[in-house]
Amino acid sequence: MRGRRAGAQLIKSLLYGISGVDPLTFGLTSALFTSVALLATYIPARRALAVDPMAALRNE
Repeated sequence: MRGRRAGAQLIKSLLYGISGVDPLTFGLTSALFTSVALLATYIPARRALAVDPMAALRNE
């Protein structure tokens, strides 16, 4: 419990105008980072799926 409180105090000292344990802010931030990561992996995966595997192997 002590580590949790110390972590909250550290985060509180780094943030301006946000509580150290604000669930809405941290939830939205987590959702934003997750969506950016999924988008960053989705785009190259779609491009890779469009390539014919035999053509890719012939070019290697």
